Amino acid sequence: MELNAQVRDLFLLAIPIACIAWTVTHEEVFKEPREFCMERSKACRWIFERKFFYLFTCEYCFSHYVTLLFLIITKYHLLFVDWRGYFIGGFALVWVANVYMSLFGFIRVGMKKEKLDAAIGEEKLKEVKDKNINP
Repeated sequence: MELNAQVRDLFLLAIPIACIAWTVTHEEVFKEPREFCMERSKACRWIFERKFFYLFTCEYCFSHYVTLLFLIITKYHLLFVDWRGYFIGGFALVWVANVYMSLFGFIRVGMKKEKLDAAIGEEKLKEVKDKNINP
């Protein structure tokens, strides 16, 4: 496969990897399992158990396992056609997916801030109206 196609596939495959990793580690739909894993990651007796449960709470950690699954499914490799290509491709996918998640998180925080600012502005406007109606 040509390098251009490999790079294109790198940026395309990182999208579902980022989506899955973000959804499992941040979104409401997985809140209860994530809280269970968070609790177990702190309370388990053995370090292996603690680390196993922690990987479901950290988007960076979890993205490695999602990437591994995608490498198996797609047989994606980067630069080399042997094990080195899978190794390099895997870490490149993790890196790009985490850049995507960081950008998404940054945008999301900005959106939450704008909503909060709008709510505060509406509350202040309501208070001013109430003062003008009931002096």
